Amino acid sequence: MHFDNTNKPTGAKRLLLALGHSFRAFNWLTKNESAFRQELILLLVTIILLFTLELSLYERVMLFCATLFVMFAEIVNTAIEATIDRVGLEIHPLSGLAKDLGSAGVLIAIIVFICIWGSCLYQNLY
Repeated sequence: MHFDNTNKPTGAKRLLLALGHSFRAFNWLTKNESAFRQELILLLVTIILLFTLELSLYERVMLFCATLFVMFAEIVNTAIEATIDRVGLEIHPLSGLAKDLGSAGVLIAIIVFICIWGSCLYQNLY
């Protein structure tokens, strides 16, 4: 595949192509990443709870964004892992470090998720 940097699509065509790439990525993630499938279930539970609990608009947005943040971190982590695997499957300290750093990003996103959900649930249930 040849990349033509001078003749790239612009405007609506570029946006439609980007949307297609994103849908292809979501499809791949759903088929190949069990963690992403678990996070999709988490998103579904989040949406149900957002309409079940009596929350302010601000709380609903924060809880929804916290859930999306976990999914975002997982996507970035998967992209890092795919790139490292593309470069080579041999064991190398920097490859391991890159994968560990991606995993740490997911962990931080999960901690943020727990803090936001925990504080909102505590405030609204007690």
